Amino acid sequence: MFTESRTHAVTVILGAIAALSPLWVVHSDKAMWSLVVLGVLIAFTGLGLTANLVDGIADYALAVLGALLFLSPWVMGFDSYNGASWTAWVVGALSVVMALSAMPAVTGRLHLGASH
Repeated sequence: MFTESRTHAVTVILGAIAALSPLWVVHSDKAMWSLVVLGVLIAFTGLGLTANLVDGIADYALAVLGALLFLSPWVMGFDSYNGASWTAWVVGALSVVMALSAMPAVTGRLHLGASH
């Protein structure tokens, strides 16, 4: 199982992948800006959580950012660009999963059940 610090480090990597993906995927202007802006915000939020610069409320912000990235191909109209849309869907969904698994309520339950 991932620890919180590993979860946040993975989130930094996911954000970097999203932010840099316009370098290797076919995209529109809206796709590029959606991936770059949301990717950078996800990476910086994960970096702040990793360095303990922000509190647990940032996990909720990370979940919202991941959901926004997941929805961005439909909202911004770039779902016809397969590379950009699949990057947004995968990174967005994984960001939400990482944020949910690092939330205090979830980690408290996981640690309570793990004592054998």
